[in-house]
Amino acid sequence: MSPGSSVPPHRDVRRRTTPASEDHVAVIRIDWRPLLTRDNLRRDAFAALTTTSVMVPQGVAFAAIAGLPPEYGFFSALLPPIVAAVFGSSWQMVSGPTAAISALVFSSLSGVFEPGSPQFISAAIVLAFMVGVFQLALGLARMGQLANLASTSVLVGFTTGAALLIVLGQLQFALGVPMPRPQDFRAFLSGLMAAVRGADLAAVAVTSTTLLFAVGIRLWRPRLPHYLVALAAGTLAGVLATRWGYPVDTVGSLRTVLPDFEIPALSVDTIRTLAQAALAVALVGLLEAVSIARAIAAKTGQNIDPNREFVGQGLSNFVGSFFGSYPVSGSFTRTAVSVDAGARTPMAAIFGTLALAVALFGLAPLFEDVPIAAVAGVIVLSAFGLLRFDEYHRLLKSSPSDMGIAVITLVSTLLIGLEFAIYIGVLLSLMLFIRWTTKPYVGIGAPDPATPGRIFRNAEANQLPECPQLVMVRINGPLYFGAAGHLRERLQQIEITRPEQPHMLMVMRGIGDLDVTAAEVLEDEAARRRARGGRLHITTRLPSEVERLAQIGVTEAIGEDALHESKGAAIAAILPSLDPSRCATCTARIFRECPTRAIASRPPRLSGTGT
Repeated sequence: MSPGSSVPPHRDVRRRTTPASEDHVAVIRIDWRPLLTRDNLRRDAFAALTTTSVMVPQGVAFAAIAGLPPEYGFFSALLPPIVAAVFGSSWQMVSGPTAAISALVFSSLSGVFEPGSPQFISAAIVLAFMVGVFQLALGLARMGQLANLASTSVLVGFTTGAALLIVLGQLQFALGVPMPRPQDFRAFLSGLMAAVRGADLAAVAVTSTTLLFAVGIRLWRPRLPHYLVALAAGTLAGVLATRWGYPVDTVGSLRTVLPDFEIPALSVDTIRTLAQAALAVALVGLLEAVSIARAIAAKTGQNIDPNREFVGQGLSNFVGSFFGSYPVSGSFTRTAVSVDAGARTPMAAIFGTLALAVALFGLAPLFEDVPIAAVAGVIVLSAFGLLRFDEYHRLLKSSPSDMGIAVITLVSTLLIGLEFAIYIGVLLSLMLFIRWTTKPYVGIGAPDPATPGRIFRNAEANQLPECPQLVMVRINGPLYFGAAGHLRERLQQIEITRPEQPHMLMVMRGIGDLDVTAAEVLEDEAARRRARGGRLHITTRLPSEVERLAQIGVTEAIGEDALHESKGAAIAAILPSLDPSRCATCTARIFRECPTRAIASRPPRLSGTGT
């Protein structure tokens, strides 16, 4: 099998690993040692070389997006990926600088510090330190489920907004004319008109050459490193333009290839200034990393533990800040390239770091001739990779509310700011979640005689006859203080609309950890049913729910004989307590036991002899 073939890790090895869902799983654990075979290491080495060809141009591009010199893009791609790979949960995800995080770093710092200045660089490194502390604390506290708070719609809206801001921000370099920041939309539009009229044709030619080569190579030879080839083509175009008398601005030489160890310049004022931005970057980084890890795991079948992923990302940012790194996260582009090239274990990320370090020693002198306009072309191409129009189509078809959250997050990203857009999106997702959990499904059910097993269906929607003395209610969703009001209202409505049905059977599904407030609603309903000459019966199959009902006093309120494991057992127990005179004249006969009961309850016929 060729080294480039994409084959998931061996299934038997994965089965020997402990499932990530178990409570005793250690937050920090290296469980991929059994995968270190000669064949897997060969595949990892090949994947590392392929990924390095992508990282070289992306390192320069992402550092430019973040407002940092190019070497800081490489610093962030050296040590952090190793730490994230060793301590994280995903075996194939590649971490490092990303477009979205870089844009968020620039947005968070540029309003306070001058981009590219020593103060800006120091603040970016401190930001990585603070992001690492936040992420590590969340991971060690086992708060991995926070990754579920921001829905896919939030990430779609945020990444789209970040991509558009990145593209608009690079227009000044592609046109070779200074322009206002795209966040000031009115000033940017007026500046754009003037920039187009006064564009530097040499810069436009370099950017166009870079984009054309990138797109052409990607279509013609998809396995070639199109980013690297495009950057080389743009550099050649810039060199030729300079020789012909049309000079273009270049990136300049790298200050150094490998980072030095240096403690981040922490201070109370800096921490206070960056605290809000650090929390936003930490949250976005975790959401990005967990989303990528889960997407890859869906193909490989590996178990992903969000807590370990939080720890891995936190340690990568924390440790990286001592070696000149700005905030990093999981990279979808490099992960996809690595997996497609055959990566099997975290050793692919480690080999990739070594290959990048070797490559930088050989390529460092060449960066002096790389035009900024060529880097702008690579950045624009990377930003377009963040656009997920297919997701908008899927959201529009599946959920208008999710589509609304994506659009609001996108607009907030463009008009308010990247960090606040995340807060807005998460807040909207939480509001939607709260709205769902506070309104559990409460429906009237009845057995459908047209189905083989007399399936329990919604009686109103399917126009099914009901028992005249027993109302059957199905409850789906959590029962807690937030849902108690809705449950009480629905039960009161049922009592008003069905006054002749004194008995009630509640069929519960997924009620969660029942609390005192919801238990009081059930106890009140039981009291009302007794006052009307009936009873409240409850059916639940989960032992945990049965235990909780007893623990919180509901079982005592309804009586142990009114708690059943199935609908069949509940109906068999309820029918003998119904009024036999009403059963004798009933025409509904919705239960199998109804015909027998009706015959047995009729008065005996008199004999024809008159005796």
